[in-house]
Amino acid sequence: MSKIFASPYLPEAADPTLLASEPQSIQPPGPIGIVLINLGTPAAPNATEIRRYLKEFLSDPRVIEIPPFLWQIILRLFILPRRPAKLAPRYQDIWLPEGAPLLVWSQAQADGLQSSLQARGYEQVFVELGMRYGQPSLISAVEALRAKGCQRILALPLYPQYAASTTATAFDYIAEHMARLRDQPEWRTVKRYHVDPGYIGALANKVRQYWHEHGKPERLLLSFHGLPRRCAEQGDPYYRDCLETSLALKAELADQQVPIHVSFQSRFGAERWLEPYTEPLLREWAKQGVARVDAMCPGFLADCLETLEEIQIECRDAFVEDGGQQLRYIPCLNADSSWVEALTDLALRHLSGWVSHDNTANT
Repeated sequence: MSKIFASPYLPEAADPTLLASEPQSIQPPGPIGIVLINLGTPAAPNATEIRRYLKEFLSDPRVIEIPPFLWQIILRLFILPRRPAKLAPRYQDIWLPEGAPLLVWSQAQADGLQSSLQARGYEQVFVELGMRYGQPSLISAVEALRAKGCQRILALPLYPQYAASTTATAFDYIAEHMARLRDQPEWRTVKRYHVDPGYIGALANKVRQYWHEHGKPERLLLSFHGLPRRCAEQGDPYYRDCLETSLALKAELADQQVPIHVSFQSRFGAERWLEPYTEPLLREWAKQGVARVDAMCPGFLADCLETLEEIQIECRDAFVEDGGQQLRYIPCLNADSSWVEALTDLALRHLSGWVSHDNTANT
């Protein structure tokens, strides 16, 4: 009879008292985890590592919306054999002694967030950095938090503006990992914070401090990463998010009386992307007689190839080549203390219900 009613999910030799006995106490909710998410970077500034990184990045269907069979032919025959060698010198120009700038500054933000939480008394909230492509991976970050006993996890991207090719693919990747777990942690996502007062305030403080030290330009250009125009037409809210960020920052800096403009950089391929394009716009300004421009990249929270090389070097050279006198790049927020505090405030708002005002975890 016992064979007939035996559970198929338990070993036959299982101790029946494990099921019959009542727990002596209610299990505490345990610590809480935060996965801070960024895009990723090659592990080293050489063609081999860049090729490895590009293969993973450009194979994501959220990034390249072309039928996979056709795209893989293009990727493997034309892009991966050539582009890594061209990119290697550009990465070498910006590489820091500690490693890739994107990784160095993203980790600094993760460390800063952890320290800020502890300083406010949230000692049972742990932070791990995870990259969508490359290392440290999102999966390793989730597993590191689970190893610390975190059964509740907040996924917080370092992308203030939402896009399917950045925010959504990171959430997809975490969800795919969760789907393989028997004991899934509870998890939340932060979709966007493009007009968050702390974020906008930190950007404005960065600009004010830079102008206080170096003087004001004739114009400030806010350059966001580009996106195929088709994506916006199909419903991706990224373009609107970028414009709303710009409007909020313009309002915050209205007292500075410097005209603020918006552009989009980093085009890839032949199709039409969001406009105006950054480099052509700067060339046009130079030909019109604009002499001094400052550029800032609000959509990037950590300096990387697109900011340090594309804007600070390539766009500067293009601007001067066509008659401009000076293009200055205002660095990303990186590990600025005002941004770390704003990031902490943002995280705690999204942890509402999981943590109490007395800095303890809720059940």
